[in-house]
Amino acid sequence: MGSRPLSPLPDPDGVLLVDKPSGWTSHDVVAAVRGRFRLRKVGHGGTLDPMATGLLVVLIGRATRLADRFMNSDKAYVGVMRLGIETDTEDADGRVVAERDISGVTETALREALARRTGDVWQVPPMISAIKRGGQPLYKLARRGQVVEREPRLIHIYEFSLLEFAPPRAKFQLRCTKGTYVRTLCADVGRDLGCGAFLEELTRTHSGDLALEDAAPLKEILDGDRAALEARLRRMETFAPLP
Repeated sequence: MGSRPLSPLPDPDGVLLVDKPSGWTSHDVVAAVRGRFRLRKVGHGGTLDPMATGLLVVLIGRATRLADRFMNSDKAYVGVMRLGIETDTEDADGRVVAERDISGVTETALREALARRTGDVWQVPPMISAIKRGGQPLYKLARRGQVVEREPRLIHIYEFSLLEFAPPRAKFQLRCTKGTYVRTLCADVGRDLGCGAFLEELTRTHSGDLALEDAAPLKEILDGDRAALEARLRRMETFAPLP
């Protein structure tokens, strides 16, 4: 008789901090970690757009129960907006729909435009988003050429400050509540300035108290073995009592 197959190893329980590369969706990262280490329960604590890089909180095993905790946490980013151009997705992945002169935009005017977007802000979500209307994500409707009315959502911007202005690009720092669409903020600033703008680069630096500097590059994680993965995990008890 042949030997019985070994039972799969149980999932470890913990929080994995991943430095997500550009071009990967958050789902791609979850699927890669799940497949590489033959895990059953893997999730994440807050979506990053494919073009964005930086901190993605990956939840493994029973830590997936903490998803809402991380989804609801404040976030921080460093990004670059490109003035003078609008795209249909409000970011670098979209099609250019308008170009305007920016010669009249001063650093003072830009700083003032950013400052006006701080505090409580009612933001209309973009059509390219995962928000559902009639069971369909808005981005699927947008791909069919449909534009539907979206209800504004109240967000809070703690900080939206200029780090560097090298026209046509402006590097900024942002601290905000959950559900903030950074590309929409950039597009709104462009409209305020009368020249248009889109989000060219974005890196998430913080999710709640968790920092990008403590995350490992995705490739490094996937190149390691299961023992290395488990050594990187933060115990879920660190974040909340066991459910």
